[in-house]
Amino acid sequence: MNDIELFEKQIGIAFQDKNLLKQAFIHRSYLNENPSSGLEHNERLEFLGDAVLELVVTKYLYKNYPDKPEGELTMWRAALVNARMLAIVAKDLMLGDYLFLSRGESRETGKARDYILANATEAFLGALYLDQGLKICDKVIGQYVLSKLPQVLEEKLFEDAKSRFQELAQEKTGNTPNYQVLREWGPDHEKNFLVAVTVGKDVIAEGQGTSKQEAEQEAAKAALEKQENIWA
Repeated sequence: MNDIELFEKQIGIAFQDKNLLKQAFIHRSYLNENPSSGLEHNERLEFLGDAVLELVVTKYLYKNYPDKPEGELTMWRAALVNARMLAIVAKDLMLGDYLFLSRGESRETGKARDYILANATEAFLGALYLDQGLKICDKVIGQYVLSKLPQVLEEKLFEDAKSRFQELAQEKTGNTPNYQVLREWGPDHEKNFLVAVTVGKDVIAEGQGTSKQEAEQEAAKAALEKQENIWA
């Protein structure tokens, strides 16, 4: 039994086009080291899977929470489809066991690894949609993504850390936090950013992310953890 068949057995779905599923596992870096493999990387599938995921999650929230306003549902959706959550979903699916990566990327850990896993989740969903249709995507997303909603609501993972920290900083100091990019690195399709948040002249915390917005959120979360007791 090859790796593709093992994965199909694991998720209980047999793909009609095995090459499509394999493509979902191929990171661009692998092709840089294996240019004559004849394979395609997964970024187009990732683009499609992102849209499929957002549609299914949006439809579910719209139908099941008719009394909730758009703004609140938008925050819930963001918490369910962000890179951190999708990396968790990838681990539930054990996608990391099947990825085709360069030697360098295969050694990545932490946030860099999670970013690769999150993208692979979207690529898998793109392949699933093309091969099996939206109904099966509904089922898989329900099982692996929407099942996280109770945790999101219980732990308030949908709350915007930047807004919370701004409210706290203005209440306690009268100053509005400022965010500054300290460093950015990596290729255009996999940028990383290091951001500092300051209040007045004081640097409160730093955060790292794969976009400026994510890095700012991470900086705000770190600032909240550091300052909430100090400013209490």
